[in-house]
Amino acid sequence: MLIMTPMREKKTDAVLNDPVNHPSYYNGHKIEVIDFLEDWQLPFHLANCVKYICRAGRKSRETLIQDLEKAEWYLNRYICLLKKEREAQEGSE
Repeated sequence: MLIMTPMREKKTDAVLNDPVNHPSYYNGHKIEVIDFLEDWQLPFHLANCVKYICRAGRKSRETLIQDLEKAEWYLNRYICLLKKEREAQEGSE
């Protein structure tokens, strides 16, 4: 069952240990990663960069490099997208 908690709600131990709605590797600090991403309204690619950077080494020490590579992949993809958009805009001027 999906349990939605309002943004910035003080989370109980049960909620903090919820692997579906509040995974421990996104908690443990003053704010949960999802709250930061929603507050900043980051584009999808950048939000994923932040998500993977924040969880790097926390979900599993074995996936530290993989999480950072995923963040890098999303960032590179976003940069390519921005460059294509800029080229298209410059071509139409």
